[in-house]
Amino acid sequence: MGCPHIGFKVEAVKGIVLDLEDDTSSWSPNDRIVIASTDYSMYQAEEFGLLPCPECRSNQVKIDGKPHYLHMGEIVDGIDMRAEVGLLTRNIIIKSEMEESCYGQNSCDIFNYDTFGGQIKIQKNFKSFHMSGVELAALGQQILGSYPVHFHLAGDVDEEGGYNPPTYLDNVAIHHCYSRCVVVHGTDGLLIKDVVAYDTLGHCFFLEDGVEQRNTLYHNLGLLTRSGTILPTDRDEATCLKMRKNVFGTYRPVPSTDCMAVSTFWIANPNNNLINNAAAGAQDVGIWYIFHRVPTGHSKGRIPEGQAELTPMGVFYNNRVHSNFKAGLFIGKGVKTTNASAEDPREYLTVDNARFRPHQDSDPAKPRVPAVIDGLIAFKNNDHGAWARGGEIVFQNCGFADNGIGLTLASDGTFPTDEGSSLEVTDSIFVGESSNVGCHGGLNSYWGEGANGENRTLPRNKTFPIRGFQIYDGPVRMTKCTFKKFTPTADRYTSAIGFFMKNAWQISPQNNVSLIKMERSVGINVFFGKPGQWFGACDMDGDKTSIFHDLDGSVTGYPDSFVARVDNYLVHHPGCLIVPRWNAVICNGQYAQLYIQARRPEDLVLLISRETYPSRPLRLQGVNRGAPYQQYQPVVMLQQAYILRWEGGTPEELILYPVNFNRGNWIQVALCYPKGTTFRIVSDINQRHTGKVHSVEQYLAAASIQSVLANTDKRLYFHDTSSGYLFLHVKANHPRKGHSYCSKQGCERVKITAHVMSTAATNCPPNPYAVKSFNAPAKRLSVSRRVLTPCDFCGASQVAISSEPHRSFIRVQVLSLSRTNIQNGLKSAFIKVNEEVFLFKKQGLFFVSVDVCTGEVKSRLHVDILSTSQAISAIDSYIITGIKERSVVLVCSRDIKELSMDSGVSSFLLLGSPKAVQLFRKGSFALLGYKGQPRPSWIKIVSRAEGREAASLQQYIPLKLKQYKCPSYTAEYRKDEKLLRGILQQKLLDVK
Repeated sequence: MGCPHIGFKVEAVKGIVLDLEDDTSSWSPNDRIVIASTDYSMYQAEEFGLLPCPECRSNQVKIDGKPHYLHMGEIVDGIDMRAEVGLLTRNIIIKSEMEESCYGQNSCDIFNYDTFGGQIKIQKNFKSFHMSGVELAALGQQILGSYPVHFHLAGDVDEEGGYNPPTYLDNVAIHHCYSRCVVVHGTDGLLIKDVVAYDTLGHCFFLEDGVEQRNTLYHNLGLLTRSGTILPTDRDEATCLKMRKNVFGTYRPVPSTDCMAVSTFWIANPNNNLINNAAAGAQDVGIWYIFHRVPTGHSKGRIPEGQAELTPMGVFYNNRVHSNFKAGLFIGKGVKTTNASAEDPREYLTVDNARFRPHQDSDPAKPRVPAVIDGLIAFKNNDHGAWARGGEIVFQNCGFADNGIGLTLASDGTFPTDEGSSLEVTDSIFVGESSNVGCHGGLNSYWGEGANGENRTLPRNKTFPIRGFQIYDGPVRMTKCTFKKFTPTADRYTSAIGFFMKNAWQISPQNNVSLIKMERSVGINVFFGKPGQWFGACDMDGDKTSIFHDLDGSVTGYPDSFVARVDNYLVHHPGCLIVPRWNAVICNGQYAQLYIQARRPEDLVLLISRETYPSRPLRLQGVNRGAPYQQYQPVVMLQQAYILRWEGGTPEELILYPVNFNRGNWIQVALCYPKGTTFRIVSDINQRHTGKVHSVEQYLAAASIQSVLANTDKRLYFHDTSSGYLFLHVKANHPRKGHSYCSKQGCERVKITAHVMSTAATNCPPNPYAVKSFNAPAKRLSVSRRVLTPCDFCGASQVAISSEPHRSFIRVQVLSLSRTNIQNGLKSAFIKVNEEVFLFKKQGLFFVSVDVCTGEVKSRLHVDILSTSQAISAIDSYIITGIKERSVVLVCSRDIKELSMDSGVSSFLLLGSPKAVQLFRKGSFALLGYKGQPRPSWIKIVSRAEGREAASLQQYIPLKLKQYKCPSYTAEYRKDEKLLRGILQQKLLDVK
């Protein structure tokens, strides 16, 4: 039987014939297939039976019925959104006999149908196990341990366990099942390949206890993954609230944080390989990397505490995630590994906090090992295309389209435990509202007007602020990325770059962007939020301190500039440019952070202002209110003076860390204290990883503020008893390396212990600086500094595609004009091949041919239609003799007159047009044809009558397909076959 295929083109031909990408000649009449949703709702997946089709080619099938929903069959705006098609029928069928309704103790209060199916369990010390060509239906039970396929504590099942050939699950269909799909429990080295898993309950491909490693999931398709009951993470909102027997006391679960995590691929240990898989619709998440602080269940004690979070990631290559409600890909979070108790009443294995920090040998003292997310395609996910929390994670060659938020990088924190960690996205495409407009039905909730005025399905809500790349804390980096179609509407804010909303944390000025390409369809490059729906009051600490560094000016137009919220006067200076539409300022200068810990009393509010703007303080509430140490992280401009005051008292202990300061950087601070306060002030260096403190030095009292200002290399302080202000310098004395927050020696800090003698309210004047001796602000940004010419090296490649790695594409566009279009102001018809534009300003027809093997433009021809016979002769001659075999042929028209033509269409039939082309009627037409055999599925013709809009088409055309019979195809294929074999470490012997 045939295998499942990923990346098929689904296109209605003759009503019910589908053009697919690969050879499906092994599929037979009466087989059943499923076509994945390509919209926000996973419920737009559709099943069909196959009919006999003697006229079909090897990559076509005829379906019994008509699709109710739109299933994309094209690359759209550079993102591969082609619907996956999976074969559900196999030669061997294992199917449970089910009752007509739920019975007994089978969760009948939740399910109104029988969920007690059969199970297949593979346990340790088996002789050999290989399953292939099997169809599993109606298997599994909503009981722990009873699944369609369950590898249970089998240990090493590859060569390391003495199995040759290694154990595998290959070419299996698992559908309409009642508890997961494939469970890998305490099992290592398993190969799961070419499995279609459709319409199942609970986590589908499930790696269970956090110890499962070296498993490879290759070319699997999972879709319509519904919620179940077995674990809290399987449950939806209603079930989460209903199932409370395992919580402590009267605790009421919070569904959004305790449950609602059901995923098609649940990866509990990062050391596994995911290659060419598709997560095409889950109730919550497509692929979730989640971490067990300690191994759970039967695997307790098998690996040390915290090891999973530190373990390097296996291969992640060419995976697709779409039509998931919460997120396509999620990296972060963990599960609770303790039983419910009075201290923590949540149920065992609910969602908990964890951060991924991969290091060599899982040892935090050794170098980091970047986790590389290569070739991810994420589209039509309601909330996030992808979310990653942790350190040293790199996204590359990815595509994000039509997600509520394309990608959020949430680092290990702006002052983390994993010193120097960072995240990056590079060579990736972001699309806000693609040409895949979707359709009603299948539980799609939101339908409204898009940015171009056309109705479409929408993520989250009609007013939800769509963002391409979202910055949370930092440091994160984005380079060589392209943004398209991010344009706000009257209902919602939309921006290419945005920020985490209602952010109580803070953001690092080390966040940076470079080599960014904003296409003309981007309406707002950056948006910092405004009070209102979704953004709330927009007054949390992180909202106020949002910032990033535009290294080369590719976003702002000003190289080496910082972009911050317009009302942040710790960053703002007279030389900044205000951008009202972004709610932002663009500033030059040097910026870092002052990390502040305040102890006793709790829950103080900090008012910090720069001396230049004493009447515009930034009001920070701090992080973790109620904790013994309140924490604040304002972004500060270096070599400036700052004023710190408090609401709610004065801290007895204060620690100041110069974060992201380079050697020699400094700021001056004036801290408000009650009169009569005495101080003990020391500086030291704290190695946060080990907790050791060294280089302790005491600050000495100076006679005047002038002494402090004049002796910046000395550790001096001055307390002005008349104003109440304590003056001192905070300076970095040691060099910082790379993305580290602190110096190589550790984190330099100043610790102030105050003995407050008076109980009177603190009442310091707004500005204690009578004498200015610090550096002047940065110079004003000038028009002469602005980057005016587009960057030739900015942006990503044209196409993000999770398909055969040897394949490349060209992007072609054709615009034809009728006389009415010209009268309405359109000037030039054109043909565009990638970035090369051929304008057509004359009346008649314009031809361009492109070699389908190399992508090179080979010839052009203009035909003046002065007489029918001359036009026919010129066209026939050019197409038959002037265009080489294996050529894409693009045709546009301009101002065609009304002439008749009874012959001359044979040449166009050579180009693959499905019917005779009547060229010489009034109006316009655009043609995408092919000269060669066989006829490719991407051939198109668009015609428009006089008085209508201009005929236009856009298409991504694959080069070097096998069917073209290009001379270099075999060599290219063999090269990439070898590459994939290397990736899989010779596990996969039949990569095709």
